[in-house]
Amino acid sequence: MNVLIIGSGGRENAIAWKFSQNTKVNKIYCVPGNAGTAALEKTENIALKEIEDIIAFCKENSVELTMVGSEEMLVEGIVDKFQENGLKIFGPNKKAAILEGSKAFSKDFMKKYGVKTAAYENFTDYEKANLYLDQCPYPTVIKASGLAAGKGVVICQNKAEAKTALEDMMLNEKFKDAGKEVVIEEFLEGVEASILSITDSKTIIPFISAKDHKKIGEGDTGLNTGGMGVVAPNPYVTQEVFERFQTEVLEPTLKGLNAEGMDFCGIIFFGLMINERGVYSLEYNMRMGDPETQVVLPLMESDFLDVIEAAMSGKLSETEIKWKKGAGCCVVAASGGYPEAYTNGYEIKGTENVEDLVFMAGVKNEGSKLLTNGGRVLNVVALADSLDEAKKKAYSSIEKISFDKMYYRRDIGKIK
Repeated sequence: MNVLIIGSGGRENAIAWKFSQNTKVNKIYCVPGNAGTAALEKTENIALKEIEDIIAFCKENSVELTMVGSEEMLVEGIVDKFQENGLKIFGPNKKAAILEGSKAFSKDFMKKYGVKTAAYENFTDYEKANLYLDQCPYPTVIKASGLAAGKGVVICQNKAEAKTALEDMMLNEKFKDAGKEVVIEEFLEGVEASILSITDSKTIIPFISAKDHKKIGEGDTGLNTGGMGVVAPNPYVTQEVFERFQTEVLEPTLKGLNAEGMDFCGIIFFGLMINERGVYSLEYNMRMGDPETQVVLPLMESDFLDVIEAAMSGKLSETEIKWKKGAGCCVVAASGGYPEAYTNGYEIKGTENVEDLVFMAGVKNEGSKLLTNGGRVLNVVALADSLDEAKKKAYSSIEKISFDKMYYRRDIGKIK
């Protein structure tokens, strides 16, 4: 079986690593991949950019299944184009991908189908949005409706901060077209949780819970990033919380998918807020999360590709996903300056000394050297019987790796 993975981050390295464990897999193509995917025995990186070129490659090389890692191509409609060409692809079609592509649409979807979520208003007109800032309670949350690489969310403590955020998004186009429409949302106090899941549009099976750390600074301070680390399972997702998630978020979401005719096989990532009032849905992502994938897949005892094939065959209702006991911790090493300006091209040393998992993200090969090639550079992932032990292992391992201006948070998995 030949499979193809689209993307170049740590998530795609982890997916390729997991797929490579399936004995049915002959070849894994990564488009474009990175230094981590290039190092896997069954994997080959392919430099393609256009959807039409990827389709032609899949036909020429007998690719039996394609998985899309990142969100841009899903929103663009790559699944529809593959299906028009008779090719198997795992992910939401354009109609369903809008649940991630437009936060305004997804909030209206949640409201329509009774998914528990924060109060909100959507705006495409700057003046109307600016007037709303006079009456909304603070703190408040302003979100760019479109895709902003996980960075288009600003928590504003007062009107002055809200006005600046609104100007950045709607007037200064900080997030380009993503900020043409904004969501101004009630601020929810609590603890965030990430629950990835798989669906065939008839059944949704949730994965093990995770806790992402979005902010660049320790103590959850500073700018939002794509994610600086993650632990799983999330200590705050108790059995009671999980049951409320299923009743108040997952089940009405499935009802809405069916009512809207969103028929697809793919991933739904539930971004949640947990507090004394319940479990709230913050957002949907329609693909595997990054860095959640890097710790969730190593904890998955079942074969991931087999689970995907069950979804593609409409047999998820007959499928059980098994998980390893214990916990996992992922720490992200980033380029100094990220998520703003940073410099690429620094040599990475010491990865060969790490016994835990290292998933590459912004890394390229230059001869025998590994060089930094992105904001989030690599992920160190450790599994252990307890979360405390997993954290100790992950930090012990990341200390063996070095590159100029290397930065990582030292409080991943710290519980309040």
